[in-house]
Amino acid sequence: MSTEGGTRAVIAALSANIAIAVSKFVAWGLTGASSMLAEAIHSVADSGNQVLLLIGGRAATRPATPSHPFGYGRRRYLAAFVVSIVLFSLGGVFALYEAWHKLEETLAGHPNQLLESRWWWVPIVVLLVAIVAEGFSFRTALHETHRARGSLRLTQFIHRAKSPELPVILLEDAGALLGLVFALVGVTLTKITGIGYFDAAGTAMIGLLLVAIAVFLAVEMSSLLLGESATDENIHRLEQAVRTTSGVERLIHMKTVHLGPDELLVAAKVSMRPGQSVEDVAATINRAEEAMRREVPIARHIFIEPDIYDFNFNDPKLEITGR
Repeated sequence: MSTEGGTRAVIAALSANIAIAVSKFVAWGLTGASSMLAEAIHSVADSGNQVLLLIGGRAATRPATPSHPFGYGRRRYLAAFVVSIVLFSLGGVFALYEAWHKLEETLAGHPNQLLESRWWWVPIVVLLVAIVAEGFSFRTALHETHRARGSLRLTQFIHRAKSPELPVILLEDAGALLGLVFALVGVTLTKITGIGYFDAAGTAMIGLLLVAIAVFLAVEMSSLLLGESATDENIHRLEQAVRTTSGVERLIHMKTVHLGPDELLVAAKVSMRPGQSVEDVAATINRAEEAMRREVPIARHIFIEPDIYDFNFNDPKLEITGR
């Protein structure tokens, strides 16, 4: 996935959320609708998340240092993981709290501000405009995702993507659209029926939705933080590059790990022909590294250990390619 595509999606989402957050706060101030407050906080959380993604992407470009010899590529994964925590705490948990608070007020017989306000139509207008704005943002994310995912289904892309920005923005935008629909239904039914429970129910649905998305993102990003292997396609290409290198008898095993979305570490043990000189072994390793980088350019760090395959202690028919 291109970093440029992810950045475009982040900027599009950030621009939409800042304007939407302000309008939601105005609508909440005029009517007191709990679903509008929940949506306003949701937009603030999303805006902060997008800023975090941009900061993480910038920090990840820092050059390697003696204390971080493999660079800072995983900063992007860390930023995306923090995004999931913010979405859970500031967005989802707050919405659930606000829904419970509004429900308590309704049960206690307090008058519903939305029903008494002469500005009751403002939230509906704001939500309709927000749905259009979020729709454009979501369309941008879908467009960039379509370019990046190739033949993968959308669900496969979200699960397998090594770059965090597009999956995060795609899920955030989808959650934002659904949340707006929940808020619109809640506000509209409250006004039509005069029953405040619908406003509280819409707020609760927003909270549950955000918590579900946050938990899913946390699981996916924690996997990237721990270090995921290369894609099956790249592993196959790396293995073929080693096996077809002149001087290599067989690939004994190989392990890969992503140091960042566009940076791969490869460690391999290969069997050399017995009787080769040190110079010949070094030349063979250099040829293998060149072939691997040619096949998979993001293989930035390659470590190859030469060995002689032991037929006395290993099954000669067995070839292990640990992943």
